[in-house]
Amino acid sequence: MDSILEQYMESLKGKRVAVIGIGVSNTPLIEKLLGAGVRVLACDKRKREDFDGLIEALEKKGLEAALGPDYLEHLDGVDVIFRTPGMRPDLPQLTKAVEAGAELTSEMETFMDLCPCRVIAVTGSDGKTTTTTIIAGLLKAAGYRVFVGGNIGHPLLCEVDDIRPDDMVVLELSSFQLMTMKHSPSIAVVTNVAPNHLDVHKDMDEYIDAKRNIFAFQEAEDQVVLNADNEITAGFAGEARGEVTLFSRTQPLEGGVCLKNGMVMYKGRPVLSADEIKLPGLHNLENYMAAIAAVESMVPDEVIREYARTFGGVEHRIELVRELDGVKYYNDSIASSPTRTIAGLRSFQQKVILIAGGYDKHLDYGVMGPDLVEHVKAMVLVGATSPKLKAAALNAPGYDPDGFPIVDCSTLKEAVDTARELARPGDVVILSPASASFDQFKNFMERGDAFKRFVNELH
Repeated sequence: MDSILEQYMESLKGKRVAVIGIGVSNTPLIEKLLGAGVRVLACDKRKREDFDGLIEALEKKGLEAALGPDYLEHLDGVDVIFRTPGMRPDLPQLTKAVEAGAELTSEMETFMDLCPCRVIAVTGSDGKTTTTTIIAGLLKAAGYRVFVGGNIGHPLLCEVDDIRPDDMVVLELSSFQLMTMKHSPSIAVVTNVAPNHLDVHKDMDEYIDAKRNIFAFQEAEDQVVLNADNEITAGFAGEARGEVTLFSRTQPLEGGVCLKNGMVMYKGRPVLSADEIKLPGLHNLENYMAAIAAVESMVPDEVIREYARTFGGVEHRIELVRELDGVKYYNDSIASSPTRTIAGLRSFQQKVILIAGGYDKHLDYGVMGPDLVEHVKAMVLVGATSPKLKAAALNAPGYDPDGFPIVDCSTLKEAVDTARELARPGDVVILSPASASFDQFKNFMERGDAFKRFVNELH
């Protein structure tokens, strides 16, 4: 009997399939489609020479490639389109193809349709990667065979035949992946919702609607985990079809996860002391609350406690790089929004030297003002959002120009060198940009790696 993936590939025989984006998530899919004898058109805005021979190797297997600025102008006659994560589904070229009869999907949507086991999926403006990692780690520690995918891990569609019904899949899903999703996970987690990605989404309503899609297609036996302290996510509770579990750091919850006298409680039962969590910051306490709500029926309390004591965090998320001359340097490159940087600043007992700035996603930086004044002793700025960040500090109540230097730099290396000059023994320097990286780097990982390199080069 054919496997799940073989059956799906067989259904594509005789069809022309377009895969948009020849990147990490789609290259294995392209190879699998070609191997199954499917006609594949791969579209990418990059040039042939940018792929180091990959295009030529795939063309020998039968690939048709559409590359360069007009890469989306070749979709006439395609039957199925795999959209790359981050691409709007209503681009004129995609709309035209769909109106002509093409099916628009993605690697993740197809995986969700075919996955044979329970799926836990996490979304949110902040905290989703750490929460996803914690959930996966807790399930592994409890003995489950776990597959991790979506925005982290690796593409799972090509592995679907290796997944057994008693395994667990844990996904991190972005708003872009969720926009056209028509299949919800068994357990959906929404960490929080705050303005983000408004450079791509039409408005905040569209962004919220995308997040809502993570639970919109659940059934009565499914579960959604929501942050009761966030006005938007708390509002989702009345819309859910399945069981709703709330978590809150600030208010008591009899039927959910909350904090009482320093203990994380689940339905009135103490599960974990907040002091046992190795990761710094109140936002990581909230991440654990969300994770506990998602896995409580599957993971014993003692496993949760042991994991919390030992898990040191995810790269680029308040990651300690080194200590030099009594100064600690932290990499929080993942912080690409004001709310994420605010959470990072609140993780430290002392005022920090903040390196911030980057690509402008058209977010409100004024909200950062009070936290900058309260948690920052000096600010080093680099990138397009520098004027907005400076204005947020200058306009905040209590700003002291004599006690809060703000320095503009043109490169991240210059910013690291400047922060080093400003720092004194006992200080903390943190890269937490509150901005996307696209002005100088491909992504937040490349930015974080560069920061770590510059810090480790300091003498």
